[in-house]
Amino acid sequence: MSTFVDNKQGTKVYIPEVELQQPENYMVYQIAVEVGPVSWRVPHRYKDFVELHDKLVADHGVTKDLLPPKKVIGNRDPVFVEKRRSALEMYLASVLTFLLHTMPRELAIFLDFHKYDILFILQEMAVNFFENGDEHLRSSKHYVFTPLQLHAISERLKQPCPPREMVDKKYDFSHVLDFCYQLNSLSILGSSSVFGNSNIVYNNLLFELSSFKAVDSLYITNLPVANIYGVGLLRENLISLSAHHCRLERISHVLLCDDVHKEASSASEPQQAWKKMTCVNLSNNEISEIDASVKLMPRVEQLFLNNNRLSSLDNLTLLPHLAQLHLSGNCFSSLNELHRKIGNVVHLDLSENQIVSLEGFSKLYSLETLNLASNQISDLDQVKHICNLPCLENVVLTGNPLAIVVDYRVKVLEQFGARATLICLDNEISSQKEHDTVAVLQALRIAKEGRPPPFVCSSTP
Repeated sequence: MSTFVDNKQGTKVYIPEVELQQPENYMVYQIAVEVGPVSWRVPHRYKDFVELHDKLVADHGVTKDLLPPKKVIGNRDPVFVEKRRSALEMYLASVLTFLLHTMPRELAIFLDFHKYDILFILQEMAVNFFENGDEHLRSSKHYVFTPLQLHAISERLKQPCPPREMVDKKYDFSHVLDFCYQLNSLSILGSSSVFGNSNIVYNNLLFELSSFKAVDSLYITNLPVANIYGVGLLRENLISLSAHHCRLERISHVLLCDDVHKEASSASEPQQAWKKMTCVNLSNNEISEIDASVKLMPRVEQLFLNNNRLSSLDNLTLLPHLAQLHLSGNCFSSLNELHRKIGNVVHLDLSENQIVSLEGFSKLYSLETLNLASNQISDLDQVKHICNLPCLENVVLTGNPLAIVVDYRVKVLEQFGARATLICLDNEISSQKEHDTVAVLQALRIAKEGRPPPFVCSSTP
């Protein structure tokens, strides 16, 4: 992406067409701007040219009669419209040449340089943060940046000799850096569509994040993480990372986003570790396996991989602190010996998969919450595999075929034996009536099996 400063001689401004705006019935001149490979269009009425010209005459010494005169009658005649289009095009070329070395802000805004050109984007950000930055930071340490803004900051930081800043200090780049330094939370919102009336595509822009010295939460949405070529201090400071709708195919692609080699096998250096990160959310991507790069986030406690393409669990034993694992909306159908794969997980969400058996869950002795909603469990006897888990208190089975069985709740609770009253089933605490029914069912089961009732020791004072 180019800037006006680097492409003054290659900048073109012309008016390729004029449109009649309906139903307002006025003419709009479509101004085309080209700065190197970047181009955009700006629609303006004749009165906008007049307002711009008055400012340029008053403040920048532009010749007063340079603008073509106003015409009230016949101003929609095709011959006149074409004549005015040509005259306005010559006017813009003359003004641009006259002001080539000192692009005034009025002209820059008229031509939308503040939206599409790096230098003027930075000036727009600087004045915004100068005027509103302190108030924003007092109310929130979070800010949403576009890839274009981050690209502009990154390109500015590359310049060994900064260009001459505006005389007015509120446009100084230091205001952008000061604001970035103080943020604790950063969101980056990408897009694969063109931006505004330009040929700029957010997701084609590269940027780095070294300006964010104190950020501990990073949220990336709809952006190829390969666009990030430097993470700065994020590996040292980041606590929470989220990357949604980024088309990630491997976890290593985000954890090693700024490395040349992004494969898990190359992740071995201590400086590649995300040392403080405890929460990672990579939901809504295209991840098909949990690769060995997860060892780069050894302190992770919460891992969200909902709505991906996972069908097996690997390498999770590399995460000794993992307590919450969210795997909703994947491709799991059979899970065996989970205790060997996920360690001491406390909260496990496997809703919206294709699971039919609970046998593999029988030794998850640390499990407190298990969400298996909307799977394919049809046999009530499958509950026996989880009814002896000593810490389990919350179970969700709604949306499975077994949930339509008559008296489904009491038949599930009854299998938990003496712990039935402690179980919250489908996010609903069991009622006293259910407790009573469960007690009856348990008594009938004991009688049927011919076992003696449990001995209850009583003492008298």
